[in-house]
Amino acid sequence: MNQKLIPPILKSLPLAIGCALLSACVSFGSAEAPPSLLVLSSDAKVADGVAKSALQKDALIIVKPVVPRKLDNNRIAVQIDESNIAYVKEAFWADKPARLMQSLLTETIAAKTGWLVLSEVESGGKAGSYLSGTLTEFGIDARTDEAVIIYDAVRQRGGSAVEKKRFEARSPVSAIKAEQAGAALNIAANKVANDIALWIAAKP
Repeated sequence: MNQKLIPPILKSLPLAIGCALLSACVSFGSAEAPPSLLVLSSDAKVADGVAKSALQKDALIIVKPVVPRKLDNNRIAVQIDESNIAYVKEAFWADKPARLMQSLLTETIAAKTGWLVLSEVESGGKAGSYLSGTLTEFGIDARTDEAVIIYDAVRQRGGSAVEKKRFEARSPVSAIKAEQAGAALNIAANKVANDIALWIAAKP
């Protein structure tokens, strides 16, 4: 057949069929934003206008916690059984759990203790006290229908001994869906943050 006689639409048909077959096998992602983004909200707030001052060496630095790979994203992990995890459909955090927990701890400890709490940037990396740790669990346990947070906190101050303590909180979740899971994790996170603030306040 003379190529000049082939209509343009027929010339592009093989390419269109090829693209359709490829898109059926490979996801190129979606430009659509998720319905909403979840955040942690502290039950304890620093009052507007309240000022604290201290020598830089006497400030407390809240270090971003270490997390396992399953939590190094902005999804809500669901523990299905001892060796399998999944993620809640259409549930997305506004930031990764490590930074959300760091911010929650900073706000809660600043509100509930007499400490001047600074970020690592604000302190220039120089401070007398540090709170660091590992956020080992931050998700939903499908076996018990609970939100679970486990934080192994490490406190270090000047030349004193290093202290380590595990904090754990659970909160019932009515359904393993974005809104319910986010709300339950917010309750559990505030319980952990409050317990850590009490621990910090008891050991000046």
